[in-house]
Amino acid sequence: MADTTFGPKGWTPERLGSLKDKTFLITGANAGAGFQAARTLLNKSARVVMLNRSAEKSIAAIQALKTEFGNDADVSFVRMDLASLASVREAAEEVLRTVPRIDALMCNAAIAQVPTQKLTVDGFESMLGTNHYGHFLLCGLLFPRIEESQGRIVVVSSLGYNMGIKTIQFDDMNWDRNYHQNKTYSQSKLAQMMFAYELQDRLAAVGKTDVKVYVCHPGSSRTSLITTSGNLMTRIAFKLMSLSPMVQSAEKGSWPEVMCATEEGLEQRALYGPTGTSEFIGPVGKGTLHPHAYDKTVMERLWVLSEKEVGLEWGL
Repeated sequence: MADTTFGPKGWTPERLGSLKDKTFLITGANAGAGFQAARTLLNKSARVVMLNRSAEKSIAAIQALKTEFGNDADVSFVRMDLASLASVREAAEEVLRTVPRIDALMCNAAIAQVPTQKLTVDGFESMLGTNHYGHFLLCGLLFPRIEESQGRIVVVSSLGYNMGIKTIQFDDMNWDRNYHQNKTYSQSKLAQMMFAYELQDRLAAVGKTDVKVYVCHPGSSRTSLITTSGNLMTRIAFKLMSLSPMVQSAEKGSWPEVMCATEEGLEQRALYGPTGTSEFIGPVGKGTLHPHAYDKTVMERLWVLSEKEVGLEWGL
């Protein structure tokens, strides 16, 4: 049944009031949904700090935003490569030094459908290392500042979490035996969701309910995600699909994460995104969340493993 909380048109940025004096951090914000989220937030007078891998693309993105919103638009970037734990630590240090409050950390960056197995500098399968471990470490390092601000963590996942093996392959986390561009990607997005739901449980257990954690997905959107990391066949298929009515704009794809970063009264154990056809497109609201995404035994095991792999104990 469709979610009607926000009326027949679902959640739209028209619901936003002024966001003056609020600060939003967005990973992967120089293109696609992350860039569109930055636009929407700046349009409401927020401060936006982008955490991006490419300095060149970040400078171009900031220039475009200042052209649109004026030179006073409060947008900056910190260079960070999620595929390198050292880079994540450096970026977190810079953020803690220069950003006094964090109203929401939006974990938007991702790589997808990498055609052949690649490892990060730390030896992790590239999609798991970038999408999950990088964000896990970043959230942990910035958590004290988020907590001080009574802020939020928004995890941008994907409907891909419901494809593939629907659990975590603990005996072969790097998929040395059975690497598959789609199934391995699915595991990385499932891992991100499990991190979020386990964090909710851990915060509730120690009474730290001031920090809210939300999970969303963009549906099927025209972003550069597949075109930057997929193989030729995947890119061609996606290009053809992006011409179909089953794909929406990157701007609409950004609405679920903006909603989760700003809207009051959302449920935490939920998955927000488009609620139309196959939940690919349509009005934004609460979608279908399959129980394997919050399998407690798997979530706990993944949390312990993640702390060990990134070398950070959250103390929760």
